[in-house]
Order: sequence, then structure tokens, then C-alpha cells
Amino acid sequence: MQVVATGTLIFLIIGGAGIGVLALALLGTELFQFGHTVDGPISVETVAGFAGAFGFGAAIVNELLGARTPGMIVGAAAGGVLAAVPTAWLAARLSRAARNMRTDPTPTRDDLVGALGLVVTPVPVDGYGEVRVRLAGQPVKLSARADQPIPVGAQVFVVQALSETSVHVETY
Repeated sequence: MQVVATGTLIFLIIGGAGIGVLALALLGTELFQFGHTVDGPISVETVAGFAGAFGFGAAIVNELLGARTPGMIVGAAAGGVLAAVPTAWLAARLSRAARNMRTDPTPTRDDLVGALGLVVTPVPVDGYGEVRVRLAGQPVKLSARADQPIPVGAQVFVVQALSETSVHVETY
């Protein structure tokens, strides 16, 4: 049975904790954001990436050196820092790029007006049917009203957005 050195075990625990926090931060849990009251130049992802690479890098160096003395453990920690600095830099760059990524604006009900669609449930004169339209390239199923009955399969044009989920349509 092989025994793991205490220094290696401590470094592995630091690395595991760092990777766990990094995973939570990258998944968007905002576990450590506490209402955004403190926003410094170093992100949680950067610190977690540093800690994970430091812990695992130092554990590897510690095992390679067979570190059993305090001086060798300090050398292993230095090896961990050498692994952690570029990893933290990369984590900072990637998390900043993800946060500042350009995205399309969220569609609103005003974007529904003018959309072409297809009736999927007949639209009666005095009630609601259903239509499927494309909004920002995605199919969206909406409740629909019309001034005249419209059968299933008819192509329609959205004249007015009554709400975020219902529209007034005419045949196209």
C-alpha cells in the first residue's frame, strides 16, 4: 500500500477546491458575488483557476521530488506557482471574453408585428386559435385572434401584438 505524502494531499485538496469553485463560477451560479458590492480587478474565475492549477501543479512536483522536507515542499509550491500563473491569466481572459460577448437583443412583442406564420389550431372569429411564427429565427407558437375565421394550414401575417403571447393576424 502506497502512502501519499502530507504535502501532496494538502496540494491536492487545494487543487480540488479551486477546480470546484471554478466549475461553479463558470456555470454562472455567482456563488461568491454577494450582490456585486465588491467588484475588483480579479475575478472569482481567475482566483479559482490559480488555486486549482497551483494545487495540482504543486502536488505533481511534490511527488516528482519525493518532497519530505520543508525545503522541498517550498520547491513544490514554487512549481505550483509556475503552473498557476499562466492558468490564472487564461482563466481571466476567457471569463472576460465570455462576459463581454456580443449577443443579439432579446426580442420583444413589438418584433412580432410583421411576422409571417402558419395557423396550427383554427382561429375562430370570437376566440383564440394558435399560430406558429418565426421570431429571431426561432419558431414560436402564439395564441391568435382574427376578424374572420382562419383554417389550419393557412399562412398569416401578424398585424398587432396583443401581449407577449397573443397576436392579431390576417391571412397572407
